[in-house]
Amino acid sequence: MSSERNTPSFLPGPPVDRTTWEGWQRWCQIRKAFIPAPVLTAEEFALKSPRQKRIHNLYRIATHSSLPIQTTPMSESVAHAVRARVEEGAFSHKAGTRGGIMVNGDGAQGKTETVCEAMALFMEEWLKLNNYMNPDAMPGTRDLVAPVAYVRCPVKATPISTCQRILDFYGEDYKGMRLEDLIRTVKTAIIEHATKALVIDDITRLKLHREADQDVLDLIREMMSMPVTLILVGVGIPTSGLLREGSRDPKTREWIYPPVKDRGRSPNDHAASQHERRFQVVNMDPFRYDTAQGMNAWITHLRGLEGHMRLLTDTKGMLTGGDMPEYLFRRTGGVVGVLEKLLQRGLRLAIEDKSEHLTKDLLNQFTVTPGDMPDLDAASGEQPTIPPHEPTPKKKPRGRNTVFDDDGPAATGSDG
Repeated sequence: MSSERNTPSFLPGPPVDRTTWEGWQRWCQIRKAFIPAPVLTAEEFALKSPRQKRIHNLYRIATHSSLPIQTTPMSESVAHAVRARVEEGAFSHKAGTRGGIMVNGDGAQGKTETVCEAMALFMEEWLKLNNYMNPDAMPGTRDLVAPVAYVRCPVKATPISTCQRILDFYGEDYKGMRLEDLIRTVKTAIIEHATKALVIDDITRLKLHREADQDVLDLIREMMSMPVTLILVGVGIPTSGLLREGSRDPKTREWIYPPVKDRGRSPNDHAASQHERRFQVVNMDPFRYDTAQGMNAWITHLRGLEGHMRLLTDTKGMLTGGDMPEYLFRRTGGVVGVLEKLLQRGLRLAIEDKSEHLTKDLLNQFTVTPGDMPDLDAASGEQPTIPPHEPTPKKKPRGRNTVFDDDGPAATGSDG
């Protein structure tokens, strides 16, 4: 059987849902498994059959759509703070409240991926240290060991829906449960599954003018009294109301929560008043281009992306030469998510028009829009501010583009 008839290695597998334990575990295992397309010269590409060329072009598209998450000075700082906070709680022998951490930043800054990567590394180390077992397991408790739990905040959160999201991660049955039962089951699940870090993403989807949201916030604070470190990730946390009842310690830079008043309908009357609730707040900022240090960091980031581009021409200097760094910063505002979408679209055009080169003229032909990031909720402020750009008219093609056409089994040349 010819190699063409086999399933291409770059085809994606089933979608990964990190909000379930099975999905989270699978993501941790495969997050670095993708092998990018080989680097070919134009001469090597020309020796391939028409169908082989098409397959290679699709492989290149898959590579550009799967650009690795590169570390930045900002992400390294956030990852270190998150990892330190979780380790302080996980390795503590005390029974007191674990400090939490909030990761703040605008949309498309890479907050989620930074936190998830940090927690994947923590989980791998924790499981290895404990021989992949629950060191606190007792007879009759669950076998599932989940050091990290990851959930996304519902768009319109209530205490019930928030508890259900957490229990969905573990695969727990909560049918017919009242709120009190849900809270008790969440506590039991976190303890018996040996969860040391609970990540609640999109936390600023909570609009605290709603009474139900106040109750969810009380529920989150109550979780801090459990043996788990809370990691809350969101956009615009300082202005969201999540911190409005607290004050910031100028020395530790932690937010200290006093006892809560006017607690609405929360069933846990003393939950937020037992302790002062502490959260460390860290920011994931975009790149800056107003200092030499900021410029160098931006250029280093672009240079790293050059190494992952799969064009038939030498990509070295394609993003970092001349005034291209300044141009790319102007088009993206230094936001890594916007930069990724800009490059992905540009690289595809460079393949389709056979220029095999990224230029300002090519990138000027289109604009990145919020529609390119549909997983970000506009109503919650998650979509980034994209610098305005007026696309230039595309050059009229001489004929129909056939770069992705399938010539079928009758294509000339060797299939091997």
